[in-house]
Amino acid sequence: MKKMSMGKKRVLVAWALVLPALLVRGATIIYPMITTAWYSLLNYKMITQTKKFVGFQNYVKLLKDPGVQESIRFTLIFTIISVILIMTLGIMLALVLNVKFKGKKFLRSIVLIPWAMPTIVIGIAAQWAFNDTYGFVNDLFSRLSQSNFNFAWLVNPAGAQAAVIIVDVWKNVPFFAIMVLAALQSVSLELYESAAMDGAGAVKRFFAITMPHIKRVLITMGLFFTLWRLTSFDLVYAMTQGGPGAKTSLISYKITTEAFKNLNYGYASAISMMLFLIMVIVAGGGMRLQKKIDY
Repeated sequence: MKKMSMGKKRVLVAWALVLPALLVRGATIIYPMITTAWYSLLNYKMITQTKKFVGFQNYVKLLKDPGVQESIRFTLIFTIISVILIMTLGIMLALVLNVKFKGKKFLRSIVLIPWAMPTIVIGIAAQWAFNDTYGFVNDLFSRLSQSNFNFAWLVNPAGAQAAVIIVDVWKNVPFFAIMVLAALQSVSLELYESAAMDGAGAVKRFFAITMPHIKRVLITMGLFFTLWRLTSFDLVYAMTQGGPGAKTSLISYKITTEAFKNLNYGYASAISMMLFLIMVIVAGGGMRLQKKIDY
């Protein structure tokens, strides 16, 4: 009997170590995806316990559904504005935290508190803060403007959307800033000193030295934050329940409503597959952009 070569033994050991993880991933990701794709082709309603194959009728329905269109519209607005603000403010906060000053370590700990708090808790607190009768936000504006400022944030459609975006940005800027800060600390100080000696100002140093060194982190984190915004659910659930009407109903919230409130699993599965397709397109675009930067 031939002895197994060292290379083959290593391959077998590697497979033995990786296989359990692959089985778990297959059971928790691949199987649910296949099941969801199948359910999307059914008229599957839990109330009547009926499963009827309807082909692509659910997909045709969601393209004509005003509720789905409203969810897509707000999801795009929410994602684009939130990601832009999170990245912009996150870079600014990272630059501040990268400067040496007294109490910097304490400030770093404090800014992480919003990110560390559960989103459900933040959503409930924000519901109180934006209340038009006794909320903190209206009270703050009243004090600053020295007038009786009263705006129904969560009743007005535009106000509710703005409130959700503000809270989401407030919670997630610290985490983005810490990731950028880690990249900033890898930049050699000698580069800044040399540029300063050559007469480069702060703005020029930022675009000529800082941005090239952190752009990979910015694109990677920007992609992750975009995907996280597309699948966001808990903030809207706790803060507005998709209201007023369906003006703050994100796609994930719409899926949950169809699946667990209307008990229409087939239709919810079709919307889920649509969201999955959007995420694949976004992820693919982000990865292509990453490759262009690498080369």
